[in-house]
Amino acid sequence: MPQGRPLQVPDDGLSTKARRNTPVLAVHTGPGKGKSTAAFGMALRAWNAGLSVAVFQFVKSAKWKVGEETAFTQLGQLHQQHNVGGPVEWHKMGSGWSWSRKAGSEVDHAAAAADGWTEISHRLAEQRHDFYVLDEFTYPLKWGWVDVDEVVDVLLARPGHQHVVVTGRDAPPRLIDAADLVTEMTKVKHPMDAGRKGQKGIEW
Repeated sequence: MPQGRPLQVPDDGLSTKARRNTPVLAVHTGPGKGKSTAAFGMALRAWNAGLSVAVFQFVKSAKWKVGEETAFTQLGQLHQQHNVGGPVEWHKMGSGWSWSRKAGSEVDHAAAAADGWTEISHRLAEQRHDFYVLDEFTYPLKWGWVDVDEVVDVLLARPGHQHVVVTGRDAPPRLIDAADLVTEMTKVKHPMDAGRKGQKGIEW
């Protein structure tokens, strides 16, 4: 896309403005590092544009300290107090409808994951937010905890102007086919290959 111009313009009857403003379904997948980080970067742009941002983390523990969560919480407060940017919600395992890594069978976790998706689908129907990050959501899809066809159908039929970014390895083919933007992160080198553990400010 030289200078941000598409290589071809479809004959779809839409104006340039209408085509530009079509809501985006994005997928960040692959074995490399940076899938969630890239999604949060997009969410930061959305917040700056005044969009309502909602993050839903499906796999990370409720006890996991995520640096982006702290930053976005502060940005949400900035919006509330000074009307800067947009509102922010952050939901993760162990709070509300999300499931947690506690005693229980896989069936328990699967049911809770399905409940989480049901909550998101309701919000999409209500047009509750403008920008959604479904972080690590490919895993419940891969494990069969949430039905892929249902998810894709809901995402494709979402009303209004709602952007959605899904992250995680092994994104199912139907989700990839349905997405407008797909990025695959590939690992070339990683510090863990040399026996180095994750560190503050890099991994969290």
